[in-house]
Amino acid sequence: MAQQYQYVREVDVVPPDDDIGGGYKTPAVQRPLPRAAWWSAVDAGLLAAGLALAAWIVLQRRSRNWLVVLTIGCLLYFGFYREGCICPIGAIQNVAVALTDPSYTIPVVVLVFFFLPLILALLFGRVFCGGVCPLGGIQDLVLLKPVHLPRWLDKSLGTLKYVYLVLAIWFAVQPAVERDFIICRFDPFVGFFRLTGSGGVLIFGGVLLILGIFVGRPYCRFLCPYGALLALVSRFSWRGVTITPDKELDCGLCARACPLGAIEDMRTVKSSCLYCARCFESCPREPDNLLNMQGGSDAADSGQGMA
Repeated sequence: MAQQYQYVREVDVVPPDDDIGGGYKTPAVQRPLPRAAWWSAVDAGLLAAGLALAAWIVLQRRSRNWLVVLTIGCLLYFGFYREGCICPIGAIQNVAVALTDPSYTIPVVVLVFFFLPLILALLFGRVFCGGVCPLGGIQDLVLLKPVHLPRWLDKSLGTLKYVYLVLAIWFAVQPAVERDFIICRFDPFVGFFRLTGSGGVLIFGGVLLILGIFVGRPYCRFLCPYGALLALVSRFSWRGVTITPDKELDCGLCARACPLGAIEDMRTVKSSCLYCARCFESCPREPDNLLNMQGGSDAADSGQGMA
């Protein structure tokens, strides 16, 4: 969501008290203080911490449960507390305008939110999508009965986000009187975060959430313009998600567990992997799963011995 600042426009002409009548006294103009600069630093710091923690959880700890905890925390803060603003998705428009309009100023925190996830994507893949993005988080939590889409349909729908990215930039770089930040205007989930919004956008968000019960993250995969940028950058990432900690089994359990179509030929596709860590839950070589399997085997052996 593009950064928004509240401001007060001074009244050009204040009516004299006598014109209003009844002994009315014009109240003093209220000029609220701007949001403390240190709060922007807090936002940027929490973003950096969330990205680092998500990368560690997925690449080192390899835990879906820990990632869910991070997802809930980021959803509560960046989503419901900060009301979806600021975020890298809408910042695309701010950056596009700043590059084409010398008179347009862009806050440093918006630049941080825009570039930091891209830098992490170049290093480790789509870390931001995994547990930090509130739009991705709300979709991830409602996914209950994942259905695998045909490969041709998944690929075809995936091109829509690139079309949306081009349109968003085009509308953003128009002259000021015609400029339109369509990413923010049609954000499907900000209405839920702010508990307000137009009926059409709320319905759109509701449809995506209902669809998201069965289709893994439909907005992230098919419509998110920032996801399009992350997909392009993550193709060249230094390190990505590996399905198993040491040696691939090629058993296919991970591919069946992935709700995003991000595993092909038993290997993760860097541009499509959203760091959801669901493949870890199905892998028999994961340390946590090995412990559970051994525990179950020991319990079964103990039960047989007592019979």
